[in-house]
Amino acid sequence: MSEPVPLPEGFEVGHWSDPEGGTGCTVVLPPPGARGGVCVHGGGPGTRETDVLRPLSNAPEANAVLITGGSAFGLAAADGVTRWLEQHERGYSTPYGRVPLVPAAVIYDLPSGSGSARPDADAGYAACEAAQPGVPERGAVGAGTGATVGKILGRERARQGGVGYAALLTGTGWTVAAIAVVNAAGDVIAEDGSVLAGPVGEEGEELRGAELIAAMEQPPEFRVPEGNSTPVCVCTDAPLDKRGCSIVARAATAGLGRAVDPVFTPVDGDVVFCLASGGGEPEQFAPFQVGAAAATVTAAAIRDAVRQAA
Repeated sequence: MSEPVPLPEGFEVGHWSDPEGGTGCTVVLPPPGARGGVCVHGGGPGTRETDVLRPLSNAPEANAVLITGGSAFGLAAADGVTRWLEQHERGYSTPYGRVPLVPAAVIYDLPSGSGSARPDADAGYAACEAAQPGVPERGAVGAGTGATVGKILGRERARQGGVGYAALLTGTGWTVAAIAVVNAAGDVIAEDGSVLAGPVGEEGEELRGAELIAAMEQPPEFRVPEGNSTPVCVCTDAPLDKRGCSIVARAATAGLGRAVDPVFTPVDGDVVFCLASGGGEPEQFAPFQVGAAAATVTAAAIRDAVRQAA
């Protein structure tokens, strides 16, 4: 299998992992001045500072995106990312200094190792220190360390999730990449529509979660899976403004629909971020083309996560 297209120039991804605790965090560092957008589709999100990415908010940029384990406790890791950015003079310029803007999203991985093991500020700082350009490390690392998928029949029959990555070059020469942390209640679906990672039956057979739910006769049969989510960060060097980034983030959610089933459930905190570093005036064609590409690489990154973790 050929090596994926690397991250756009100036982007870096870093992980901090705690394999014993079954948790970790992942940070995406864009070049200075990158714009950001977000789309929150899941019914159970855990987030921080996503409102700064809304098209009507004042700040024009995002200085990092954090995806972390530890559920809401793990949002403390954003404090370490903020500290690292301040030390490196990155942030939104104000009259009294630069204020780093760090939108973040969590996954619920507390049952995977120790429920008291959670990424903290030092973990977020360490992820920044570890950030590298190129093709990010994938699999059961960073925020994907304790991730699982296919939890319709309970965690004991689930499969390992993780961090996945995919990227492509558009005909206009823009790079569109996606980093996905896959911790879905639903199954991961392969390119041909088969189940790539879903609940395991009593005989070890692969089952399809959506079909199991549809066939249930009594609601008590259904065990609501504990917190889940598939946060994704799309990175591009296309010339997108904040509105364009939000359009791309929304378009990228189609990739979740292609690769996760069921998706956007009441117990999934699915979130897509988009960071864009391209200079010059925004082009009308850019959100259209980059959005279509973002859906493609998002689906591919989700599939890559479970393949790498396996």
